Amino acid sequence: MSLMEPELAASIVRYAGGEIVGQTQLHKTAYLLKVTGLLSENVNFVYKHFGPYSRGIASSARLGALFGNLIEKECQTDWGGTYSIYSVDDPMDDDTADARSELATLAAAEDTIVLELATIAVFLKLDGYDNPWEEIKRRKPTKITKGRLERAKALLAELKKVRVPEPLPDIV
Repeated sequence: MSLMEPELAASIVRYAGGEIVGQTQLHKTAYLLKVTGLLSENVNFVYKHFGPYSRGIASSARLGALFGNLIEKECQTDWGGTYSIYSVDDPMDDDTADARSELATLAAAEDTIVLELATIAVFLKLDGYDNPWEEIKRRKPTKITKGRLERAKALLAELKKVRVPEPLPDIV
């Protein structure tokens, strides 16, 4: 098996400090690692309702929880839905922290909707949209409220400070 199956998702969780809450956080964190050149595995992302999504990451998370080092705890929301908390028993220690862990930790610690908006902006820009923020306003009018759009821009500005092989696009 390649790193994609089942260790890739566990390694992303490890980069993020040992825990990621939710599939959305996992996919968006992986996407940011990929587009900045910090994730070399051959994993592809497509635009889905919540932004960049990878079948490879989803498969790796499932297989990692079944056969690998990924721990998945399913939790129930107040409204009856479920979400997963992903963790690993062997997070990276501070002595081995690098750009991957810095970027992943920043991404995974952010509010899910804010991270979603930020990664959608990057995805749209890299997909050829001149003004991804206007497109997000059109596509996600209910999610840009409560200062989330401004926080997404602030998150991208913070992520751009991380030294990476492929810089994030200038959209903030």
